[in-house]
Formats: sequence, structure tokens, C-alpha cells
Amino acid sequence: MSIVFVPKKLRGKAKINQETIQRLLDENDQLIRCITEYMQKGRAVECVQYQQILHRNIVYLATIADASPDNMPSSTNPASNNTSASSAAVNVQRRT
Repeated sequence: MSIVFVPKKLRGKAKINQETIQRLLDENDQLIRCITEYMQKGRAVECVQYQQILHRNIVYLATIADASPDNMPSSTNPASNNTSASSAAVNVQRRT
């Protein structure tokens, strides 16, 4: 089960640290692998639940990143940001 599932009484009280973020990233990696495997087997219906969990995890990570005060880009040049995004996409493709 995803670590993003947190009971309402505990929400907002969890410490967000590098270990938690890394576990979510590892979980997302596994989810993407499962989704890819099911899609290759033509079992798109089974992918939906994994896609929903992946989406929730990504939104959660984005929320953490947006709330992080030390998440300021080092450059304000949009072209350099596109290069970083392209490099990240290439790295993701290489991992699969």
C-alpha cells in the first residue's frame, strides 16, 4: 500500500524527510514498471488503479516541492530549465 495513505488524524503531522521522498520515488518507479508491463500485455483495465496511485504520489511530491522554501531554481532562464527537463526525460527513458 502506498505510503501516501495516511489516516486523517495523522495528516499534517508526518515529518517529511529525504527517506520518505525516496520511498515515494521508489514506489513510483515500481508503479511505472507495473503499468508498463500490464500495457504491454494488453491489460489496460488493470493499469487504472496503479495510474491513480501514481498520480496521487506525483501530486503529493509536487505539493511538497511547492511548499519547500529551498526549492528555488538556480537560473531564471527558461531555456536552461527546458534543458534540465529534457535531460531528466532522457534519463527516465534509459532506466526502462
